[in-house]
Amino acid sequence: MLLCRVSALARRGLGARRVAAFRPALSFSSAGDAAAAPGAGAQPPGEYQDTVLLPRTHFSMKMSGQKLLDLELRIQRECGFDQLYTWQRERKAKKEFCLHDGPPYANGDAHVGHALNKILKDIHSRFEVLRGRKVHYVPGWDCHGLPIELKALGELHTTHLTPLQIRQKAREFAESAIASQRASFQRWGVMADWENCYYTFTGSYEAAQLRVFQDMHSKGLIYQDYKPVFWSPSSRTALAEAELEYNSEHVSTAVYATFPLNTLPPKLATSLGDLGKVCVLVWTTQPWTIPANQAVCFMPKAQYSLVKRRDNEQLLLLATERIASLSTTLSTELQNLATFTGSDLEGGVCQHPTLPGKEVPLLPANHVTMAKGTGLVHTAPAHGMEDYSVATHFHLPVECMVDEEGRFTEAAGAELQGQSVLKEGTSTVISMLRAAGALLKEEQCVHSYPYDWRSKTPVVIRASKQWFINTANLKDMAKEVLQKVRVMPESARASLLAMLDRRTYWCISRQRSWGVPIPVFYHRQTGEPLINKHTVAHIANVFAEKGSDSWWAEPLETLLPPDVLKKSKAGDVTDYVRGEDVLDIWFDSGTSWAAVLQEADPRADVYVEGKDQIGGWFQSSLLTSVAVRNKAPYKKLVVHGFVLSEKGEKMSKSLGNVVDPSVVINGGADSTVSPPYGADVLRWWVAESNVFSEVQIGPKALNAAKESINKLRNTLRFLLGNLQGFDPRTQAVDSKDMHYIDQYLLHLLREYSIKVTDAYSEFDCGRVIRLLQAFITRDLSSFYFSIIKDRLYCDGENSLGRRSCQTVLEEILDGVTRSIAPILPHLAEEVYQHAPGHDEGETLFRSGWIKSSPVWRKPGLEEAVEGACAIRDSFLSSIPGCNAAEYDLTIAIEPGLFFELMESLQEEPTSMSSQLTELMMASRTTLTSDLPRDLPSDAVISKGSFVINLEGGVIHEESAYTVAAIPISLSRCPRCRRYTSDTPDCLCSRCQMVIGKAQ
Repeated sequence: MLLCRVSALARRGLGARRVAAFRPALSFSSAGDAAAAPGAGAQPPGEYQDTVLLPRTHFSMKMSGQKLLDLELRIQRECGFDQLYTWQRERKAKKEFCLHDGPPYANGDAHVGHALNKILKDIHSRFEVLRGRKVHYVPGWDCHGLPIELKALGELHTTHLTPLQIRQKAREFAESAIASQRASFQRWGVMADWENCYYTFTGSYEAAQLRVFQDMHSKGLIYQDYKPVFWSPSSRTALAEAELEYNSEHVSTAVYATFPLNTLPPKLATSLGDLGKVCVLVWTTQPWTIPANQAVCFMPKAQYSLVKRRDNEQLLLLATERIASLSTTLSTELQNLATFTGSDLEGGVCQHPTLPGKEVPLLPANHVTMAKGTGLVHTAPAHGMEDYSVATHFHLPVECMVDEEGRFTEAAGAELQGQSVLKEGTSTVISMLRAAGALLKEEQCVHSYPYDWRSKTPVVIRASKQWFINTANLKDMAKEVLQKVRVMPESARASLLAMLDRRTYWCISRQRSWGVPIPVFYHRQTGEPLINKHTVAHIANVFAEKGSDSWWAEPLETLLPPDVLKKSKAGDVTDYVRGEDVLDIWFDSGTSWAAVLQEADPRADVYVEGKDQIGGWFQSSLLTSVAVRNKAPYKKLVVHGFVLSEKGEKMSKSLGNVVDPSVVINGGADSTVSPPYGADVLRWWVAESNVFSEVQIGPKALNAAKESINKLRNTLRFLLGNLQGFDPRTQAVDSKDMHYIDQYLLHLLREYSIKVTDAYSEFDCGRVIRLLQAFITRDLSSFYFSIIKDRLYCDGENSLGRRSCQTVLEEILDGVTRSIAPILPHLAEEVYQHAPGHDEGETLFRSGWIKSSPVWRKPGLEEAVEGACAIRDSFLSSIPGCNAAEYDLTIAIEPGLFFELMESLQEEPTSMSSQLTELMMASRTTLTSDLPRDLPSDAVISKGSFVINLEGGVIHEESAYTVAAIPISLSRCPRCRRYTSDTPDCLCSRCQMVIGKAQ
């Protein structure tokens, strides 16, 4: 046949033309209408009604309310949702897929952000299971840290507790939160190793963490030092940058203050010496740090000027480019007396404005900017990271005058002692500046300021003795290995690199009880730390056996036995006390790769978390893994956005816009306001969202998801209804024997399956849904279903044409069901229970991915069917608003390849039952090379052309065609409703034969 000749046709992508060629005879929403009739859509008379094979199924068109919830829970039980993970781990599989779970924080019930994250992970895990891979997905929880400790203490209403009492209460709180969250995750249908989860408070996990700590300490990457860190007065502990949130509306009292020049810079002494007393002008938003000032910094390459105030003749030193702005700020003209470069200021010495007798130097520094202020920066090494760098370089003292509660200490002087630096302490310092004549102006400044993300209160930068990781020595390697990691979306890579650049060191010590203790002992007399590979390795073994409570519960001799002291060349055990700090929880969770991924190459295929983890878990995992193994713990990073309200607002209880996933699934107190949507609606919302940006949720989005699933159910119901009584194992038709349009649909199904597989592989579930909806709406409802209804309903039950159609419908049902299964596992398993071709008790997720065959791809077939579509496009456009079945068509095509293609669809010149007639949806079709000359006057003529490319365009043929549509002279068959009967009220020959055989 001709199709063999054109098997090498290049694909030309005529899908859009095919859609345009057909009017939707069956919409997406009505695809499951079991009463849909053949032909014009009306029911046949009662005499023949029972002879028409209409769809029949027990699969419901819609599911809602309690019935929906009961159905999902039944599906979970009957289909073994809780056993699927174990089953797939035990089966033989060639490939392993590891998705390492970033541990959610165990401090409350599951929220909608958890739903986005866990469901996104589960969709991909289920996809990998269906593809035949052995999935490694062990859920975990981050169990330590300040929020849990504070909540535990809040329940006790007392502060007089031992560390062990605090830890016990915190553990109970975390365990309760874990149980609640786990139940929610399971209800969402998340497939995981729920019997073997990991928890950061178990002894085995803590031991693995300490072994990473030991390795990094041995390499000199972990050290103790006295330097400024972010400090939370409300929590009384050091914080990492990942534990901060910046309040862009914070209000500080900023001041312009003067530092009198006691010693002029040598290079300017001659030119400025005769002018009188000169003052250096500085600006700061944190005036409480001025008592700790040790220097004033300038930019060496910038231009500076000596100016005179017109209003009081005062001489001020400031950056030249700030003169105009400062004239406005100080409400006076500033006359420029002399200009010089910043390097000329070197050697100058200033008088401290509030400490008589104290002098501070003028020093060069590259962190000075000209965007705000005066171009001269007040420098307090105990209260600024850049200030500390200057102090380190120039050997300045680092004096902290602020205690753990954020109050001035005795070192700040009697006037300031005990005052909160962020409150009354600031006012007192400003008063001291005013009294000293050093205050030029104070103003309210709105700017971005770091807050403790837990207590939502401002932090301070404060020098203290802490344990640090030297990230400067890790950053280059971290950047290098990141180049080998695929990041989705790629735009997130820049943020990862920027966050790495900003982290000069990582403070890992916390002043709390609920966490993994830093395994260090201090000498009672000297305070020197005792920590080495022998001490840490021993403590790790103790923790593995007894947990980290042993740090407080066990005698010191158990933690520091004689053999360890001997190896450490230390004195007697009585010379030491155990440390009281615990490790940062980002170090806790950042070492999960070592505790959970215990294969020969503990590296996950992918980490999937929200964008807040760019500076959190993604980074802490990367740094610890690079430190120990010189490689990343992940091959791919998927970074999703945050969940916002339907109005695009951040969710908060005060705004009343918080969406509770439990209420989404089960409904609220008032079902008219908060109806029960079930888990699959929540999962559809996740899948349909563009997870790589911010994701919105609310009634509108949830109702849209529900409606989309109902439309999908209708299509699935149509497929199931027309497969009633069909067994693909015994009644399926080989594809080479099928009608061409049926073969063509298999070709489209294969295209669909390939695209869906690619979309899932890219974590692009939104594209999966778009492909699904386009396939159902365009290829099925508006095209295939419209054309096949007559053959499906009115041909003989066991006829080749009907079985051919059913074979394709079963393949479509199977392919569509499997394609939606990762997103809608409950619906997919429900469909599978109704679908033919498998035994009772079988489940979809144990039966594999979409089963498409390469033989389904037949480019020559595509040309034939889409060529017919082009002809029908012309025909339909010429009879707008009319029923195609009421016409007798004559199609004239000039001799050539296109004519031969149409001949393959209709071998005889005229036919009422050919595949070409079926595609036209007409009652009779004549195929000829020339139109007859005696066409009736009511004939409607339309013309067009169709282009065929053979062998990649080597052969190019454009063929013209003409279609004559003539109102049919035949009568309407009372059974099939087509105009194919010779006389009224008589059955057409096809229907006579079908009924005759049935009788």
